[in-house]
Amino acid sequence: MEPNLMTPRDYLEIIKRRKLSLILPALIVFLAAAAVAVALPSIYESVSTILIEEQEIPDDFVTATVSSYAEQRLQSINQRIMSSSRLLEIIKRYNLYADLREKWTTEEVIEKMREDIELEPTSAEVLDRRTGRATEVMIAFTLSYEGKNPTVVQQVANMLASLFLSENLKLREQQTKETSEFLENELEKIKTKLQELDTKITAFKEQNINALPELLQVNIQSLNNLENNIERFNEQLRSLKEREGYLHTQLVSIPPDEEARRDEQRLEELKVQLAMLRTRYSDEYPDVKKAIADIQELGKKLAQSKKSDKPDNPAYVTLASQLASTRVDIGSVKRQIREFEKKADDYRSRIEAMPRVEESYQVMVTERNNLQAKFDDLMRNVMESRMAHGLEKEQKGERFTMIDPARLPEKPYKPNRLAIMLIGVVLGIGAGIGLASLREFSDDTVWNADQLLRMASYPVLAGIPEIRTSADIARKRMMRMAGVGAFLLLIAAGVVVFHFLVMDLDVFWAKLMRRIAL
Repeated sequence: MEPNLMTPRDYLEIIKRRKLSLILPALIVFLAAAAVAVALPSIYESVSTILIEEQEIPDDFVTATVSSYAEQRLQSINQRIMSSSRLLEIIKRYNLYADLREKWTTEEVIEKMREDIELEPTSAEVLDRRTGRATEVMIAFTLSYEGKNPTVVQQVANMLASLFLSENLKLREQQTKETSEFLENELEKIKTKLQELDTKITAFKEQNINALPELLQVNIQSLNNLENNIERFNEQLRSLKEREGYLHTQLVSIPPDEEARRDEQRLEELKVQLAMLRTRYSDEYPDVKKAIADIQELGKKLAQSKKSDKPDNPAYVTLASQLASTRVDIGSVKRQIREFEKKADDYRSRIEAMPRVEESYQVMVTERNNLQAKFDDLMRNVMESRMAHGLEKEQKGERFTMIDPARLPEKPYKPNRLAIMLIGVVLGIGAGIGLASLREFSDDTVWNADQLLRMASYPVLAGIPEIRTSADIARKRMMRMAGVGAFLLLIAAGVVVFHFLVMDLDVFWAKLMRRIAL
């Protein structure tokens, strides 16, 4: 028995026998795909392109206070616009999803609109000035919206784009304003602290005015001068005391009255003379009596002169006046020494208190210097933030610029009816081939002598041709008519596909007539 090998002729015979099994499934699947492609609603998409422009004024002149990157700010704006309140307002304004609002909840309708909105960034590699390396930076983004009504789709897309533009300006201006207000509040706080600290330092200086650190050299110099003066006055005091002692010694040796001194000498002489007279004479002797009388008289005179306080000796008076003057000078010098010592003690107490005062003073001065540095830094930042705020108000900073507004879509971008039909054609062909193969390989009918010869290995003596009855002829005629109908239906489907997917028939007819006229 020879192996059952099929020739191309056998395959052609199978195709002829199973043409209905091939054509009908393919036609049914294709028509179903065409029906699906036509039945699916047309979805239109409108796209806006927004460029992210850099700051016009160089950063060297004005530094922007908006610290977030464009990507972060874009995501923040996207979250604001995609909020339920914003989207619900747009839905009500343009009467979107009217058919779905009757069946879905509000949250489901809002989520459907979020799915219909697409934000796609556009990045490019640029050279970073700071690092010198190429980095990927977002330079633009596209904002699209899809829906069934092309006019409404365009309006909603433009509405979303305008919201992004206005929200970006509002966000940047708000950030710069908040930054300026924060810096100004901090500046006012630091200014108040500076004023309080200045008042505290002033009161501390008034309380310790003579013990401040900057007066150390002055106090030391003054103390040295006082000590020098005290030493000089002590030397002067010693000289005066020596002079006092000298004058006192001289004064003691000089009687205050010269006549009294002579009377005393005379008295001493009389006493000596009386003693000599008594050795030779009695008291009744006239010379003795006269000596006694002279002594008595001279004694009375001396007694009277001693009762008088006013000296009449010029030498004595001179020395006494010099001694008195010297003692006055001594008192004056001692008084000055006491005053200078008191002042020196005061300066010593100042110098001793200086380390403690200096420590407290330096703490306050350091605190004030730090506050002043912070105040200066904040003042510079406040000025920069004010300039940045003015920059944003005049729209000279980084901004979003619409370079391609949303256009009215002329044809739907989905569903892809051509792809659906091509898939239907492929699936139909596969279904036809599968059904024909199933029927062929499950049928044990012998269709020709060669097949019988291969199966039985016996020679075929005769073959009876196909006997066609009138019913067979009528059935074949009906099949031909069905084939023609299917062909016409296929042409109609092709025209519909051409109208929806390739070109409007009116436009095609107008172009055809124009070409024929040429």
